[in-house]
Amino acid sequence: MQHISSAKTASSSKIADELTHFLADTYTLYLKTQNFHWNVKGPNFYSLHKMFETQYQELAAAIDELAEQIRALGSYTPASFSQFTNLSSLKEATSAISAENMIQELLKDHETMVSHAGIIITKAQKAHDESTADILIQRQKAHEKTAWMLKSSLK
Repeated sequence: MQHISSAKTASSSKIADELTHFLADTYTLYLKTQNFHWNVKGPNFYSLHKMFETQYQELAAAIDELAEQIRALGSYTPASFSQFTNLSSLKEATSAISAENMIQELLKDHETMVSHAGIIITKAQKAHDESTADILIQRQKAHEKTAWMLKSSLK
């Protein structure tokens, strides 16, 4: 029995590590979306301002759920900008860009999140970690919907 328990702990640790990267990407995307909410301008200002607000609020709720799942798996959750920067595969937005470029950047990032979630879902299912798989299936669905909305906002 001890062997099964240590195998479960090792797989939980690997899944938690994958989740920390996903959390960092989610946090980076949250900050980028909030940045764009604050700084968007142009003829579609109001609709994009509201859409970005809805998106960053949804990401904020996801951040908490992901962090709590990492803790439930027995690992510590990164919680600083420097940790998130080091763990994230997404790039921050550091300069002013057009509204259309904002949409394109967010679309690319959400598509990356869909792919990343799929990889972790497969690993979680192989490890019989249905709780993590379920959370990530919901995240994947949310990112797919957001990507669709962003894509529909482009010319």
